Amino acid sequence: MAFWRNQKTRGWLYQLAALLLVAACIVWLADNTLENMRNRGIQSGFDFLSQPAGFAISESLFGYESTDTYWRAFLAGLGNTLKVAVVGIILTTILGVLLGVGRFSHNILIRGLCLTYVEVFRNVPLLLQLLMWYLVCVEWLPNVREAEPFLGIYLTKAGLALPWFGDMPVKAGFGIKGGVNLSPEFFALLLGLTIYTASYIAEIVRSGIASVPRGQREAALALGLSRGQTMRLIQLPQALRVIIPPLTNQYLNLTKNSSLAVAVGYPELVSIANTSLNQTGRAVECIAVIMAVYLTLSLLTSAFMGWYNRRSAIKER
Repeated sequence: MAFWRNQKTRGWLYQLAALLLVAACIVWLADNTLENMRNRGIQSGFDFLSQPAGFAISESLFGYESTDTYWRAFLAGLGNTLKVAVVGIILTTILGVLLGVGRFSHNILIRGLCLTYVEVFRNVPLLLQLLMWYLVCVEWLPNVREAEPFLGIYLTKAGLALPWFGDMPVKAGFGIKGGVNLSPEFFALLLGLTIYTASYIAEIVRSGIASVPRGQREAALALGLSRGQTMRLIQLPQALRVIIPPLTNQYLNLTKNSSLAVAVGYPELVSIANTSLNQTGRAVECIAVIMAVYLTLSLLTSAFMGWYNRRSAIKER
């Protein structure tokens, strides 16, 4: 039989033809865009990345000076994006799971508080929450000189200062030295992203637990397990197959929503790209960098969560 008569072979050929068509469209679009830019005297290319940036960045995981190149500025922005995304994912997972489990509490007050939290923060736009938390940080919190520590923690207009492996934060003039210091911009962004995303994760966890047959819980209680042990050892492990796929989407949303940091002045990737675009006029290139970074982060997150989903899946024998 001729190879083109095979249904599987034809399927591969159709996919290859579609892929070539998409690639041809992308090449045509890129060539047409570059030609139009040249005709209008607009510079293009990524050579600007090796030029001095000339602007300062208020905070960076990596050493950065205003005399460094644009690619170092983008790297600093990427580091800030990863910092808020990773810490936010950890905190929002913990808070979301606690809220989701709390919806099954026998205490009506706890159930009511968890439900109220979900309904309030899930239905208020994230941008408004970020602005609200930033206003709280810079307007309502005390100055450094007026602040008093609580368990070694300072929460002031200068941000949040935490102890770190025995290194305690202490007042030093108009600031705080020692420990880990989080700027008010980072703290407001982290707080807003965590609280907002946790409301969605709470519903995901609640629906996942509710999908576990009730007989599983009754059997565990009949065997003498406590309610806490039943939830931890029986219900949650079985609910993971329902929880993980939508949970991945919320992790991706949290990472992408970090681009709203520009509203509170936190220098993450999009903020750095906007500044670079205004200085160089390389709009296409700066947008391409943003798209490539977020696409890469999304693919890596999806791949990791897919691996974890397969690893935690219940295997039937």
